[in-house]
Amino acid sequence: MASTIRVRATSKDDITEVQALIQHPMDSGFVKDSKGEIIPPHFIQKLTFELDGKTVFAADWGGGISKDPYIKFSFKGGKKGDELKVSWSDNKGASDQTTAKIG
Repeated sequence: MASTIRVRATSKDDITEVQALIQHPMDSGFVKDSKGEIIPPHFIQKLTFELDGKTVFAADWGGGISKDPYIKFSFKGGKKGDELKVSWSDNKGASDQTTAKIG
């Protein structure tokens, strides 16, 4: 299965900028389908970015985040060639993870 996470990380002057796009339906549980039936909640609950085993960014999400979420942040540290680990888990027990080299 292909990863649901696309990540780009670049480092300049000890600041690493990270951009990530995650393919996920992010259903809130409040929307109805074309037949008028409620679409059950299905959303990412935990998103984590780690560098050398240390968390550099973490988010606890709910159903209020849009489909296929995009996130952008920066942190101090990291250098070209370092590996950034990205992982998420959702309310239905699904999860994914990937790594990206900092460029």
